Amino acid sequence: MFTIARMIREDLQNAREHDPAARGDVENAIVYSGLHAIWSHRVAHALWVRGHKGPARVLAQVTRFLTGIEIHPGATIGRRFFIDHGMGIVIGETAEIGDGVMLYHGVTLGGQVLTQTKRHPTLEDGVVVGSGAKVLGPITIGAGSAIGANAVVTKDVPPNHIAVGIPAKNRPRNPDEQVKLVDPDAYITGGFAANYEI
Repeated sequence: MFTIARMIREDLQNAREHDPAARGDVENAIVYSGLHAIWSHRVAHALWVRGHKGPARVLAQVTRFLTGIEIHPGATIGRRFFIDHGMGIVIGETAEIGDGVMLYHGVTLGGQVLTQTKRHPTLEDGVVVGSGAKVLGPITIGAGSAIGANAVVTKDVPPNHIAVGIPAKNRPRNPDEQVKLVDPDAYITGGFAANYEI
């Protein structure tokens, strides 16, 4: 059984691994709004799946007010999820997020239709989404992929690819672009723009 204490320790270790500014677990637990948002979401999601939808929505809205991060309690989020800075993030009800995913501030995982269907994206394991990116609709972002800053993604991205631009275009992710702590914004200047019209 994955205990709450183990989950908190794992999240704190994950924060240290993803943020070079992270100084210590106690400080991070107190000041990282991304950690507060995901911890609160886990409680709200547990309420949601047990049928306590009203209290789950209230908790999600209180968390949004306190952190600037809006995560619908129906969204499914895996382990080691990290939000860097976090302000302005929106994650829709039917979004599915795998393990080891990282979002920068201003990211939207949104829908394109108003019907009660799967209408938000699926991010597989190890995906990184850059600042301001909009990932819209019931699409899949493949494992190990990265979305560049301010990209607008409305089509599937294969595993281990990079998507940048409006609308986003994909290319395979090179081995030297798999380094942790590399912001997806760097991919825009890494030769992608020279190969594609954006």
